[in-house]
Amino acid sequence: MAIVSATDQTFAAETKEGVVLVDFWAPWCGPCRMIAPVLEEVDQEMGDKVKVVKVNVDENQETAAKYGVMSIPTLYVFKNGEVVDKVVGYQPKEALVQLLQKHV
Repeated sequence: MAIVSATDQTFAAETKEGVVLVDFWAPWCGPCRMIAPVLEEVDQEMGDKVKVVKVNVDENQETAAKYGVMSIPTLYVFKNGEVVDKVVGYQPKEALVQLLQKHV
């Protein structure tokens, strides 16, 4: 499954079913660029169980504000539309896989 880019308009639909890892990011953010290949690897390894969604906070401020995103990258784990976990800052792949395995 490929990583999906969500907008304020599509966010609810993208996160309503199953386990979804949401990356709140921006193009100018260094740690966001560092975590991008990690998210690709997580998607390749766990794509059948977990959907990865990216939200550009500059373009989708409504969604970022709704979830209280203060620093980026902020990663939320949704399960069937509900927030079940959250981490802030760069995370190595092992940490993300461990975080997600609690919810799949």
